[in-house]
Amino acid sequence: MASLPLHFRSATELARLLRIGKVTASALLEECLDQHARHNGVLNAVVVTDIERAKKQAQASDRRLKKGKPIGPFDGVPMTSKESFDWTGTPSTWGDPRFKDNIASTDAVAITRLAEAGAVMYGKTNVPLMLADWQSFNAIYGTTSNPWDVTRAPGGSSGGSAVALATGMSALEIGSDIGASIRNPAHYCGVYGHKPTYGVVPYRGHLLPGVVQTGDITVAGPLARSARDLAGMMKVLAGADGTEARGYTLSLPQAKQKSLKDFRVAVMVTDEQSEVDLPVQDLLGKLTTFLGKRVKKLSTTARPEFSSKEAMDVYIALLRSATSRRQTDADYAANFAKVAASDPLDDSYLTKMLRAYVLPHRDWLRYNERRHQMRLLWDRFFEDWDVMLCPAAASAAFPHDQKGERHERTIEVNGKCVPTTDQLFWAGYSGAFLLPSTIAPMGLTAQGLPAGVQIITRQYCDYTSIRFAELLEKEYGGFIPPPGY
Repeated sequence: MASLPLHFRSATELARLLRIGKVTASALLEECLDQHARHNGVLNAVVVTDIERAKKQAQASDRRLKKGKPIGPFDGVPMTSKESFDWTGTPSTWGDPRFKDNIASTDAVAITRLAEAGAVMYGKTNVPLMLADWQSFNAIYGTTSNPWDVTRAPGGSSGGSAVALATGMSALEIGSDIGASIRNPAHYCGVYGHKPTYGVVPYRGHLLPGVVQTGDITVAGPLARSARDLAGMMKVLAGADGTEARGYTLSLPQAKQKSLKDFRVAVMVTDEQSEVDLPVQDLLGKLTTFLGKRVKKLSTTARPEFSSKEAMDVYIALLRSATSRRQTDADYAANFAKVAASDPLDDSYLTKMLRAYVLPHRDWLRYNERRHQMRLLWDRFFEDWDVMLCPAAASAAFPHDQKGERHERTIEVNGKCVPTTDQLFWAGYSGAFLLPSTIAPMGLTAQGLPAGVQIITRQYCDYTSIRFAELLEKEYGGFIPPPGY
């Protein structure tokens, strides 16, 4: 990565260059701003900026670095953040016109921690309406496009985040993930992303107005151009906050594995719940072949002891229960009537979603209990395996499609039009069970689009999946800049 242009190098490498005086924070910021000036008009990734504030922060960083006194591991490294994270003096709208005047009075904990590590923030990146799509468009900021093919979506909901990284507009990003919202854009845009174990990165400052409690399943986490950056960011971001910090100290175990030969690897290339497009399957197959003679043990059939159908059903019930508080009273009444009139045997996504929106608490408790039973089955699985490799989504980036509701839209998989919501399976297979997952680029499809592998590991072993991504980056391949940037 050191041979790449400065704006494409990893945050870790940029931090090293800053510390030895090969570049200044002010110059690095200008590099990112130049990329922003050249390309953001077409891509629409960065939607809020405060450049003067950033320039002052970069100058302060330069003064510290000149004295040899950096305040943290990312001192002077430029960053942006997903729009939904509070950044003092700027709007946190979540892409919803109802919140266009929601101006943050404080910084989100994640932004504060990165700033305290020296990162220089200059802007915020685009999201879909209420963070609820694998595209990134809304009525306030418009549409963000994929730098590999501007006719295609960049992913969501941290779509602008992945585009900013892929095009060198930023070196660090913070996103969030309840339905692959970190993992999906990283996969579509060819960058790295990490969905942490539930609860290890504080969520304060990434909540709708009037809400103080983090929802079920959802997490905040890092995106970057290198797996090493993910590890460095997690060291900064993870740890209890606020009242919890009075009594809890987080200690994530470091990865025990030093090389690929120390890893026991399970692989899942596709599944009947969400068939995977052959170009993505082919890339995962090539990676599996590469690993075959290099890891301690590899299986393409090992699975936790529950069915993928049950995993999907439990996830949809919990996911849509978690998002149900966004309903108005009128919405709830209308959805309750639809469920009452539905066929009890209807197993469609729409009906399962509506049932979850009005799910009685007694039924939610049953799903939650089964979720935790299955979480323990995952933990038993990881007695024998260190990581599970699987797709991040059913296909590479798909064409923009903003018609109707998300559950009404389709994508093409192996020549067939399938519901875009099928691929929630790949989000929930780890997400529903609180597990960490890392996305690492694994190359380009025959169509020239990036695809990432999802690396799942056991609860609280975040650094294990990141270590595996680091080894892939070193021995197999990593970030590739999109042409023309």
